Amino acid sequence: MIPPDNLVAFAVASVVIIAIPGPSVLFVIGRSLSLGRRAGVLSVVGNALGTVPAVLAVAFGVGAIVASSVVAFTVIKIIGAVYLVWLGVQAIRHRHAHTTDADRTPASTGRLLRQGFIVGITNPKTIAFFVAVLPQFISPSTGPVWAQLLLLGLTFQALALVCDSVWALAAGTARTWFARSPRRMSTLSGTGGVMMIGLGGTLALSGAKS
Repeated sequence: MIPPDNLVAFAVASVVIIAIPGPSVLFVIGRSLSLGRRAGVLSVVGNALGTVPAVLAVAFGVGAIVASSVVAFTVIKIIGAVYLVWLGVQAIRHRHAHTTDADRTPASTGRLLRQGFIVGITNPKTIAFFVAVLPQFISPSTGPVWAQLLLLGLTFQALALVCDSVWALAAGTARTWFARSPRRMSTLSGTGGVMMIGLGGTLALSGAKS
């Protein structure tokens, strides 16, 4: 299975990536600012459920390719690093974007979960993101690649569920403070973009996993 050092490194990198305000975080914050903490947390849960199919697709699709070809592994690694840098550049370019939700009418639990699920499952960048990140931390020589990818994907989802819930609760509690100054979110997004570029550069220069 996954070497302990790889798993720890992945958990640390995941927390860094998750903490950076991206589309999912901005969506959750927007829901919390508009509808409160309950809506924000339910949106987090729905969004997480919506990305589970992406985890399965990467685990059982990309896993077979990586397991059969060292060249494919290296190519995916480089493409992933470039993709992370691109995400960082996009975060900086669009740092002034601020997500809000004009719909302030009470919503049922089912509706909030369904809306979050739709946002998660229709995000075209989800699979590409997992393809970019997960293969960086597997070790093909220590066990089935698909199982390692699945474990990493589910680990990422669990960490995202916790971290995004913190964002939802914080935004719901202090929604007036957040809504008053979009520049605060702009600064966070710009800083996050720089961190993403740095992470992509580090992964591109690191040695291939054996």
